[in-house]
Amino acid sequence: MPAPRDALEHFAFGDSPATADALLALVLQGKKTATCWAASQGLKGSAPNARYVVLDGAGAPRAVIESTELVQRRFDEVPADFAAEEGEGDLSRAHWAAVHEDCFTREGTFAPDMALWCERFRLVEIIGEGADQ
Repeated sequence: MPAPRDALEHFAFGDSPATADALLALVLQGKKTATCWAASQGLKGSAPNARYVVLDGAGAPRAVIESTELVQRRFDEVPADFAAEEGEGDLSRAHWAAVHEDCFTREGTFAPDMALWCERFRLVEIIGEGADQ
């Protein structure tokens, strides 16, 4: 039996409320099924089959996702299919690299050979507006 939502780790995608809302929208539309972060930030509780509550930019719970794969890769070795599964822009590897380089530069962690945790996930539940409750 899955853990109750309150017992799950909660997080928002991105580094701002606007980005959190935009990336959450992609998840809810089924366009975003992958994410990544600097390996220097640790695993953040991630593990295959683990579930998480995704927050919107205001901090409200909006979705439950389940990790399906977790792999460590270098930034410059992220494959095009993974970049497309992040769901952003034109889905190209070039767009993914530009957006993520900007984000990691703002965090102060960017290097072309930096280690990333690359996670694939599936949408399990939509919470709130538009959900079957």
